Amino acid sequence: MLSIDNELLEVVGAIAAATPQTPPAIGDWQTRRATIDSVYGALAAAAARDDRIEAADFTVPSSDGHAVPLRMYKPTHAPNALVVYVHGGGLIAGSLDGYDHVCRRYASEAGVALIAVDYRLAPESPFPGAVDDCVAAVEWAIRHAAEHAPGARVAIMGDSAGGGLAAATALVCRDRQIGPLAAQILVYPMLDDRTAIADSAIEPFLAWSVADNITGWQAYLGERYGTDEVPASASVARADSLHDMPSAYLEVGQLDLFCAETVTYAERLMEHGVAVHLSVRPGAIHGFDQFAPGSGLARHAFADRVAFLQSL
Repeated sequence: MLSIDNELLEVVGAIAAATPQTPPAIGDWQTRRATIDSVYGALAAAAARDDRIEAADFTVPSSDGHAVPLRMYKPTHAPNALVVYVHGGGLIAGSLDGYDHVCRRYASEAGVALIAVDYRLAPESPFPGAVDDCVAAVEWAIRHAAEHAPGARVAIMGDSAGGGLAAATALVCRDRQIGPLAAQILVYPMLDDRTAIADSAIEPFLAWSVADNITGWQAYLGERYGTDEVPASASVARADSLHDMPSAYLEVGQLDLFCAETVTYAERLMEHGVAVHLSVRPGAIHGFDQFAPGSGLARHAFADRVAFLQSL
């Protein structure tokens, strides 16, 4: 029988008690954005700030001229890789400040330079705004890697919606011959707009529900949602071919709505000759490492990600 990790259960119970008990209706992205940003803000405020990392804000132009805000994090010693980081938030929420503590920790512990992307959010900016912003960040990172991490390789990383955008960005970079990217690190990624039902065994544990998922994808895809007109650059699970994609680290909780689509994507990457590291965490819900960063489950997961980043 499936059950949530005991350390997670205590923390998630406290968070659930402080949030509205009646879930918002499908399509209500405003309430979801407010809730997500509130939770991320509280988690960021409670996290220890690593001041050993230098951070600097700047912008780069996207393909349509939009100025994309980026934040560069650099360890005090020479970085061994340059990683473009894409935050989560269901395509409708999230910010640089909400992920500042996360990015600082990766840069410090893994010894990488990291560029966080403040991509445009849906529905104000539907597809392809977010992925175009991420591609612009990767192009800048590749052009300037030698200045910030001499001899290092460039990778892309993201969690949740950011994981899906990271995968889509890797696909676009392959198709446009931008790169090469050394790796894609996808943490409980949002990969498939067609996920609109949950296994009954995991439904009671979902921190990101089916209704949440439909709302996020509808906001991002607009009138294309639910049709065959959705391109792979929007929903990477729809890609016909995954040949020549960068090596991949994929991780997901067994109690996550994205578990099946993550495993399926890992299998498809392997079928197309891509090197894959896949971890499915028993007892883990969506966002488990953010909700309970001090738990054994989160510490083991973070150590695995750091080891993969160091291997670059």
